[in-house]
Amino acid sequence: MQILQYAIYRFITMLATLVVVSALVFFIMNLPPGDYLSNLIAELQATGQSDGIAKVEFLRKEYSLDQPLWKQYLIWMGFFPGPHGFSGILQGDFGWSFEFDRPVSEIVGGALWLTVLVNVAAVLFVYIVALPLGILAAVKSKTWVDYTSAFVGYLGLATPNFLLALVLFYYGHKYLNLPIGGLMSPEFEGEPMSPAKIKSVLLHLIIPTFVIGTSGAAAMMQRLRANMLDELSKPYVDTARAKGVGPTKRVLKYPFRMALNPFVADIGNLLPSLISGSVLVSVVLGLQTIGPALLQALKSQDQFLAGFILLFVAGLTLIGTMISDVLLMLLDPRIKYGGRK
Repeated sequence: MQILQYAIYRFITMLATLVVVSALVFFIMNLPPGDYLSNLIAELQATGQSDGIAKVEFLRKEYSLDQPLWKQYLIWMGFFPGPHGFSGILQGDFGWSFEFDRPVSEIVGGALWLTVLVNVAAVLFVYIVALPLGILAAVKSKTWVDYTSAFVGYLGLATPNFLLALVLFYYGHKYLNLPIGGLMSPEFEGEPMSPAKIKSVLLHLIIPTFVIGTSGAAAMMQRLRANMLDELSKPYVDTARAKGVGPTKRVLKYPFRMALNPFVADIGNLLPSLISGSVLVSVVLGLQTIGPALLQALKSQDQFLAGFILLFVAGLTLIGTMISDVLLMLLDPRIKYGGRK
């Protein structure tokens, strides 16, 4: 019951935080002077295209960009009626992309689930690789196993993701016949889900998952090794050994659980950091994620597209933080949550 109450409390605070974050995203997006339409008007005036200027002015009024900034935010979020009534993010209208001349929902619709898929696969790769190697490096401290894992870890941290993507782009296709470019074969784009399409997506996920997850796995492995060494040196481990507890149980039952707390707490930061770190990888490998769209939107000051993508990443951060807090409460009985009396 306490866990359920806390989960409900964290969900409510997450929604309140997301509203504050949305305001910060919107106002920071509008800090640089000018916007996409202002730049376009200046360009049209320089070339004498009066018809284009009329269209741009129509778009400015259509999307309330002629209103004060606070009112633009309320209309964008759907808290205040605009030219078409209440029609904002809360109502499922994400705005218009001036750069691509299409609704934002059409641009990010297919890319959102592919972005989540790629990064969830990368998170699973990080944990599957880092946890056993980190435990093994700690248990076999100062042996060739420890030194080899440390070398691999430092190599993973030092190699830029985009460089690793270029290397695997060539050698993965040449020697392993792995598909490269995109997240599915061209013939499956726009088609309904089928076993053949799922197989194509899984094959295309191999290289992006490895590239995006390598640095995260290397960092987590080194941190887990350090935490495990600290826990293994504590008296309760010697007590368990004296009582005849087996080596596997002696390592996993308490030291591993205690060393795992920081990594559970990091779930909230892992997904958005992987998304931000995968932008260049997405460009290099031609992945149909939101990374290339975000990069282009920031360059052209396409505020509705960039604002929605940044808000989406912030939402992932808050959801991950809420999940990590609830998992910490389940994992470690020493952690208690309670309000002030």
